[in-house]
Amino acid sequence: MKIPFTKLNIDKLTCAKELGRAFWRDTLCRGLLVEVRSTGGKTYYLSYRDTRGKQRMFKLANAGDITPAQARQLCDKRRMQLAMGEDIADERQAARSCPRVDEFFYEQYLPYAKSYKRSWDTDVSYYETHIRDCIGELHMDSVGKREVIVLMQTANQRIAPSSAYRLFVLVRYMFNLAVRWNVGGIKQNPTSGYDLPRIENHRERYLNKEETQRLLNAINRSRNPMLRFIIPMLLLTGARKREVLDARWADFDTERRFWRIPYTKAGTERHVPLSDAALALLRSIPRRSNCLYVFANPNTHQPYVSIYYSWHSARKEAGLADVRVHDLRHSFASFLVNAGCSLYEVQKLLGHSSAKMTQRYSHLNQTSLLRAVSLAQDYVCSTAGAEGISTMPAVTERKVS
Repeated sequence: MKIPFTKLNIDKLTCAKELGRAFWRDTLCRGLLVEVRSTGGKTYYLSYRDTRGKQRMFKLANAGDITPAQARQLCDKRRMQLAMGEDIADERQAARSCPRVDEFFYEQYLPYAKSYKRSWDTDVSYYETHIRDCIGELHMDSVGKREVIVLMQTANQRIAPSSAYRLFVLVRYMFNLAVRWNVGGIKQNPTSGYDLPRIENHRERYLNKEETQRLLNAINRSRNPMLRFIIPMLLLTGARKREVLDARWADFDTERRFWRIPYTKAGTERHVPLSDAALALLRSIPRRSNCLYVFANPNTHQPYVSIYYSWHSARKEAGLADVRVHDLRHSFASFLVNAGCSLYEVQKLLGHSSAKMTQRYSHLNQTSLLRAVSLAQDYVCSTAGAEGISTMPAVTERKVS
């Protein structure tokens, strides 16, 4: 049945109880119809055929909320979307299927992170401590810039700037994945436009020869029998703590003098060359039968979960309470740079994926820099002569009037 849709005509429409519902079409707008239910409810719909030729109906609005003229505007807008190739039904279905942030994190993001990310448990900690209470119950498409700002403002009051940066990176990455996977039809990342400055808080602490000797003396007196092997191995190879603690006998090729680390922080393997001192250290380590690990706990024959307490006692005894285990890796790099090794060599030995990480050690080799400027000095002196240098005009300060 067709009638011109006016407010008066719509208000008059009724449906018999035995029918349940009935439909009327508008004579002025193609595809616009109104559903009238026996209970009295009325709803505007767009009737159309999808790309497969199937007759479908798309809900526009409740007839009590908009006028017939507004219903025609909605109908024309949706018909235009169809003409442009958009599937309006899929759009609505995607919105209905949009998960809450909590659901997305545990059901989609976390399984993906576990498949490649060794520090996925850190993501869980950040999420449960800061994100869940703030936006966890919201649907992904309901999180906008305002919610991101509130989340970060709350976090900045509780954690250090470096931790806040990592939190922001996690939120940004979660939504980037949601956009990439087309979750709930999300098209834009709400963190875009929110610029959080990267915090460069690299701590620089290097051991000199005297400090190294004091530390090794304290290590040799430690109650932990394996600490005297673990710490020198860190100093001799520049490896990360976990790489040394998890090292297996099968990973060492003493004939070809290298240590194969099968799984690094970057998720790839690398080969560390072994010096004479490192080989001698390996030969001195007691090797237990049926024990796969080089630096294993003597009681469990498994890698140490932590060496903090024995390490902390030794560094305090040596008067080096501010030195962290990771500073031994920095010290290894400083030994190399100050010995004249290039940053490329240091990069390869530390296993850095880019030279940018190694650049922090570039200032250490002051001797090489002085030697370099001496070359300029020699050239200038040989050109101008000793008297020419002594008679060069002095630099005077200018007074600002």
